[in-house]
Amino acid sequence: MKVVCLQVFVSEASRHHGKLTYEWLLDTAQALGVGGGSAFGTLAGFGRHGRRDAGFFELAGELPVVVEFFVEDAMADRLLHAISEAGLKLVYARLPAEIGITS
Repeated sequence: MKVVCLQVFVSEASRHHGKLTYEWLLDTAQALGVGGGSAFGTLAGFGRHGRRDAGFFELAGELPVVVEFFVEDAMADRLLHAISEAGLKLVYARLPAEIGITS
């Protein structure tokens, strides 16, 4: 089945309406009818705000979390719209993907 992989990037300690942002994303996707999603923590990374590494205690809570969904294009649009409507400005990637079950 041809779908898209929608990845949304957040800081592990960021919050939206008192809830961890990655939890808010998962809850919102589930409420929209997305069949599944996952949040993945990182060990290290860098981006526009510099380098982050799990080895530095003072950076606790600042490492990126990738929240990932495999959905049809229309559902990705709905989820991105919900994120925007909530006032969140998050970096995302939308990649073509294929999902299936091995035989």
